[in-house]
Amino acid sequence: MRSPVLFLTWHLSRSSGRRGVQSRLLAAGAAAVGAFVLLVIAGAALGSGTRADRTAWRTPEPARHATAVQALATTYVRHEPVTVVSLAQLPGRPRTPAPPGLTAFPRQGEVHVSPALAALLHQLPANQLADRFPKVSSYGTIGAAGLASPDELVAVVGRAPADPAVSRAAEGSTVADIDQVARAGITGFTGEHASLFTSSDQQIALVGVGLLVMPVVVLSAASGRLGAARREQQLAALRLAGATPRQIIGMTALETAALGAAGALTGAALYAAALPALAEIPYGIGGWYTSQLWVGLPWLAAAVAAVTGLITVSAVSTLRQVATSPLGVAQQADPRRTRLIRLVLFVAVLLYLWSSTSGGQLSARQVMGLLLMFYGAFWLFGPWVVDRLGRLVSRFARRPATLLAGRRLSDDPRGAWRTVSGLVLAGFAAGFFAVSMVGMDGSAHRGQIAVAGAHTSEVRTLLRDAGVPATVRTVGEDEWDELLNSTPGVIVHVSGGGQARLDAAVTALTPTSPARPVITQDSATAGDRTAIGRFAEVSTATLALSFLVATTSAGLTAAAGVLDRRRIYGLLRLAGTPLKVLDRARVRETVIPLVVLAGGTTAVGVYASYRLNKIFGATLNTSGTLQLGACVAVGALAMFAAIGMSRPLLRRVTRDAIRSAD
Repeated sequence: MRSPVLFLTWHLSRSSGRRGVQSRLLAAGAAAVGAFVLLVIAGAALGSGTRADRTAWRTPEPARHATAVQALATTYVRHEPVTVVSLAQLPGRPRTPAPPGLTAFPRQGEVHVSPALAALLHQLPANQLADRFPKVSSYGTIGAAGLASPDELVAVVGRAPADPAVSRAAEGSTVADIDQVARAGITGFTGEHASLFTSSDQQIALVGVGLLVMPVVVLSAASGRLGAARREQQLAALRLAGATPRQIIGMTALETAALGAAGALTGAALYAAALPALAEIPYGIGGWYTSQLWVGLPWLAAAVAAVTGLITVSAVSTLRQVATSPLGVAQQADPRRTRLIRLVLFVAVLLYLWSSTSGGQLSARQVMGLLLMFYGAFWLFGPWVVDRLGRLVSRFARRPATLLAGRRLSDDPRGAWRTVSGLVLAGFAAGFFAVSMVGMDGSAHRGQIAVAGAHTSEVRTLLRDAGVPATVRTVGEDEWDELLNSTPGVIVHVSGGGQARLDAAVTALTPTSPARPVITQDSATAGDRTAIGRFAEVSTATLALSFLVATTSAGLTAAAGVLDRRRIYGLLRLAGTPLKVLDRARVRETVIPLVVLAGGTTAVGVYASYRLNKIFGATLNTSGTLQLGACVAVGALAMFAAIGMSRPLLRRVTRDAIRSAD
């Protein structure tokens, strides 16, 4: 005999009325937002790894029977790194294959540049950039296969084997040379060492992914519970009429899976359509190639399945009471209490996290695992706090709206927690990023240039010919200098003129150091600036997406709460409760747990940032308190705006109190 599950599911969906359709549209919209955000962060994490792989060919991999010599050097213009790869074919050796992005191995005197560098060469005066490269009639172009970003500044220069730029002196010896200067004999471009400017991108992006995954899970779980009260009443009636627990679970799973899949597929389609716009958002070295942000069909299917599965599991998990006590559900006699075990588990997880972060350095995977563990513990702990808050508020309430809010919190702590959970968890990200690492600003080297192995007289002559006023001093082997690292050379202090004059000085002094690039403040602090810059960019994106997800979750949950409670609101209106009191009760029902819980997660986020800064030896960014205050204010305003959008819905469902209460 054919199962009646499909028929009953279709019948209930058709007969649910306008309110049921609204709940389903809200659930599908939440699934779309969840899938979209999940795919965006997955694309950024995977794309960061792809970009790093595209830079590995520039660092030479030593070969025993070399056919060519490759040297890597990094110079700077307007604080931006310019990667210069010098290549020389060794005589009498087999031809070396072409590097990525080129059609052939460059001949002596050829200069190939990335499109972004070509545009900059035409934009800036020659004495600020172009004069650092060999004079050519025209530049070749490096294709996308050799670049990590359309905005990357890269040059490939063909050299003679005896050119100083590919000599052993090009191996570097100062602190500023680390990961920015390299030289070796090669047979091809099979390097595995990513560029300094892309190697940490994926790890830092994974931190943002870890902070965003749980809010997406929260949104998906909340969407699975949209319309839960209506669904429970219908299924309880069917259960009392003889439906088996397996049948009502099958009906719920079928309905929510269809809604979740439709919403998730819509979000996936929006993600695919938005790829060109997303590729314009800079991260690290610049924008993206669209293909780098495309996760591929397997990941796309996995994201859709994950969101659909979360929504389905969330909806089915609410049916325990329907299956075991349908009469209590039909009479709305479920107090929905929470147990003390939630507090015990939360304290245990906090103790474990504290002990885990008290040791040495943590890998990106360990940090991500600890973040997910904290989020999971707080997700269990939140309803327990809301339940206790509701009881406390009900006991000491002095106004009707406050009393109603307290009773709602204690009657349905899980539902109240779902409304504020997104912003509560976003508070952790705000606290974590607002006081993150300060790092080095390089002020000790501002306006300075160091040239290893140069002579003072030659440096003065070149600067005078270039029209750059500066003071010059010699540094010997027994004199320590942070730029030269005990290497003999010359320190130049450029006098005024801003960045343009400093770039002109670097260009003028390039002939004095053909084997190694001129050292500036940018090259000396490149490692710190790169890490701090990526961290700041990830923090901005994470906060923006966190508040987007939190606001969406709050708005959808508030709207669904109005639909689910329309009978209660109707009865209260019949009893003479003003609509203004009901609306105030809804707002206080959100504000009370939000202040307590979001304040707690924000404090934990600040502490987590402190622990991370301690590991890296950095200090807290105390000026970030302004940013933290702004994040909290914007998040709170967004939350209230989302809740306020459901106020017309509350007015509409209570307009005809008799029909609503029937």
